[in-house]
Amino acid sequence: MPLPPQPWPTGDVEQIEPLVRRVLAPNGSPYTYTGTQTYLVGADDTLAVIDPGPDDAEHLDALERAIGGAKVTAILCTHTHRDHSPGAAPLAARTGAEIVGCAPLVIESGEPRVDAPFDRAYAPHRVLADGDRVSGPGWTLTAIATPGHTSNHLCYALEESGALFTGDHVMGWSTSVVVPPDGDMADYMASLEKLYERQDRIYYPAHGPAVEKPRQLVRGMIGHRRQRERQIMKLLDEAPHRVTELVPRMYKGVDERLWTAAGQSVLAHLLELERQGRVARDQDIWAISA
Repeated sequence: MPLPPQPWPTGDVEQIEPLVRRVLAPNGSPYTYTGTQTYLVGADDTLAVIDPGPDDAEHLDALERAIGGAKVTAILCTHTHRDHSPGAAPLAARTGAEIVGCAPLVIESGEPRVDAPFDRAYAPHRVLADGDRVSGPGWTLTAIATPGHTSNHLCYALEESGALFTGDHVMGWSTSVVVPPDGDMADYMASLEKLYERQDRIYYPAHGPAVEKPRQLVRGMIGHRRQRERQIMKLLDEAPHRVTELVPRMYKGVDERLWTAAGQSVLAHLLELERQGRVARDQDIWAISA
């Protein structure tokens, strides 16, 4: 989906349903669409904040204006990429709220390219497990574990309205990137299947427009990933390939600035196919298993 024409509603408070308001952070890019969308959930006097976004003074000031005189009881993060969680600590300092939600992410690999996107300073007061709840007067948020994009990813279900805050697991403008070694394609597909079995009314992603037909979109995303897998197998059946050789053939017409991210998802597919015994590698060259 191409970026919409500017101006974008950066810093504005948008009431999107009775218990939900949205504030857009000023960090639009080819990877974040128009920016990270922070959600304020609850009544006027008691709120939770979902995905406070980057540690950006302009955005934090906009959130403080949106909060007004309300009490913030919880700041929840879906995961710890740097466009989602770094605003949690400064917002907690401004509001006195606890940081709850996803676990801190510990990456076993020492590869800088994997560490770089993560907020290593994230320190929650309480970690939520699948099914744990945070509530206030008239609202209840339930944590839904959805690993795959990252191993610590959570979605949050607003029980009173049937809305699901999907972070980066399901977005309203693009498929999510899965970056090994922390991102895992098998986990990602299982999490999509988990959401498909639910009956949520609407999705509010961290990037892009709301998803008004969520099960239809999730079904399409599952099909898309399976099609990518078939595409990889077909290309490897022709000849062994490096990831960098697969991406231009698989992502024709896609902005080349996104090819690096696409290559990570291709690698995630290959690693899962390798676990299944369907492909093998010789250093960085992949081929059909003998």
